[in-house]
Amino acid sequence: MNCFVGIDASTTATKALLMSADGEVLGVASSEYSYETPRPMWTEQHPDLWWQATVESIRRVLAESGVSPSEVKGVGLTGQMHGLVLLDDDGQVLRPAILWNDQRTGAECDEIRQRLGKERLIQITGNDALTGFTAPKILWVKNNEPQIFERVRHILLPKDYVRYKLTGEYATDKAGGAGTLLFDLEKRDWSKAVLEALEIDPAWLPPTFEGTAVTGYISPQAAEATGLVAGTPVVGGGGDQSAQAVGVGAVEPGIVALTLGTSGVVFASTNEPFIEPEGRLHAFCHAVPGRWHLMGVMLSAGGSLRWYRDTLAPGVDFDTLLAPVAEVPPGSEGLLYLPYLTGERTPYPDPLARGAFVGLTVRHTRAHLTRAVLEGVAFGLRDSFELMKEVGLADITQVRVSGGGARSPLWRQIMADVLGVELVTVNTTEGAAYGAAVLAATGVGAFSDVDSACAAIIRLTGRTAPGPARAAYQQLYPLYRDLYPALRPSFNAIARVGEQM
Repeated sequence: MNCFVGIDASTTATKALLMSADGEVLGVASSEYSYETPRPMWTEQHPDLWWQATVESIRRVLAESGVSPSEVKGVGLTGQMHGLVLLDDDGQVLRPAILWNDQRTGAECDEIRQRLGKERLIQITGNDALTGFTAPKILWVKNNEPQIFERVRHILLPKDYVRYKLTGEYATDKAGGAGTLLFDLEKRDWSKAVLEALEIDPAWLPPTFEGTAVTGYISPQAAEATGLVAGTPVVGGGGDQSAQAVGVGAVEPGIVALTLGTSGVVFASTNEPFIEPEGRLHAFCHAVPGRWHLMGVMLSAGGSLRWYRDTLAPGVDFDTLLAPVAEVPPGSEGLLYLPYLTGERTPYPDPLARGAFVGLTVRHTRAHLTRAVLEGVAFGLRDSFELMKEVGLADITQVRVSGGGARSPLWRQIMADVLGVELVTVNTTEGAAYGAAVLAATGVGAFSDVDSACAAIIRLTGRTAPGPARAAYQQLYPLYRDLYPALRPSFNAIARVGEQM
C-alpha cells in the first residue's frame, strides 16, 4: 500500500496525517506546544518545538496506524505563514522565531512603504506592508538586534525549518514565499526590486518551488529521528491556507474556500494574479502550480463566538447556546455586532478596531445577542466577497465551507443567507495537513495534477442554499458597513486612553 504524510506545523501544535493513495485518512497524530509573549503584542516560538513535535507526531501516526515506513512514498509540508526563522552559517537558530501574529513592526511597515512607495509595493507583491508579514520582521531585527542581524545567513519560514531538519535542504514553496512581502507575485519568485530597496541579501533566501515539486529527501539523521525511510521525497507543500484549500478541493477558479475557524478566511483561486489596489485583500501564489489566489482574513470569526460563550455564558456548551437562536428573527430585532475583538485585517487593516454590540434594547435576550454574533461574523466575511467582486472575481460558482463553526447547520444557513450563495460541505475534515498529503501524492506521481487528485478523492456531502432570510440581510448589510467608519474615531480614542491608564 502506498501512503503519503502531510505535516502541518501550526502555532499551537504540529500534526502528522497519513493518507492512502485513494485519499483515505489512515491516521492523525498531533503534538502540542506553547508560544511566548515576552512583551505585550509580541509572540515568539523556538523552532526546536516544531521539530520535536514533528518527530513525535510522525512516530505516533506510524505506530498507531500500523503502516510500515517503507509504504510512505512522499511527505508534504504546510504550517503557519509569515513567521521569521533566522539561522547562522552553520544552520543554527539565532533567536526565537517571530510569529505571524506578532505586532511589534509598525514602524518597519512604515519604513517599507517609504522605501518602495505603497502603490509600487502592492503592485509588485500584491500586498500592503502589514505587521504580520515576514519582511518587516527582518527589518525589526536589523534595527533592534544588530548583533543578531550581522550573523544571519539563512531566512526560513516555520514549515521550512521543519523541511531543513527533514532533508538538510534550504527551500520554500511559492505560496509561502508570496506571504513574506518579498515576492514578485507575477513572476512567482523573490523580487529583486524589493530586496534591493530593503537591503536584504538575496543569498539569505532559499530557492522557491511549486507545491508539488520535490525539494529534497529524508536524510539519514531525520530517518533515525522520525522512523521514515531515508530517501523519501519531500515536496514543496504550501502555506496553511493554500494547503487548506487543496484539502477541500478549492483549486479551480470559481470555487471558493470559506474557513470558519478561530479566524475566518475567504480563499479564491485564480488563473492569474489579481491585486486589490489598496491591499485590503491578500494576493498570494497558490500551492497549485501556476495558480494564484485572493484571500480575505477576519481575525475573530469562530473566536467571536468562543469569546461570547466564555464571557457571557461560561460553562454552556455550544449546542445549548445556539438552540434558542432559531426562534429569533433574522436581524436579531435591530441588534448588530462588530466582530473586531482583536483588531481586523479585511477589509480594515486596523489593529485598533474593536468589537461592539449596537442597537441593544430591553427587549433583547441572550438568544438575540447570540444570533447577532453569528450574523456579525457572516457580515464581516461578506466584506471579503464584496472586495473580490470589485476586482473582477464575479463568477463564484460554489463556496466550500469548513472549520469548527461550519459544523452548525444554523450558522451555515445564516452564512448562505448573508452571502447569497450556496454553501457545500465536503468529505475531508483535516484541512491543511490533508492538503499537504495531496500535494505530496501528486508530486511523486500518484495523480497527474492537483485538479485530478481533488476530483478523485474529494466529494460533496451537503448543501445549504440561501433561504427567505436573504431579503432581510440585504437590507441590514449596508447598516453593518456604516458602523466601522462611524466608530473608528472612537476606537482610536479608546486605544489612546488605554495606553495612558
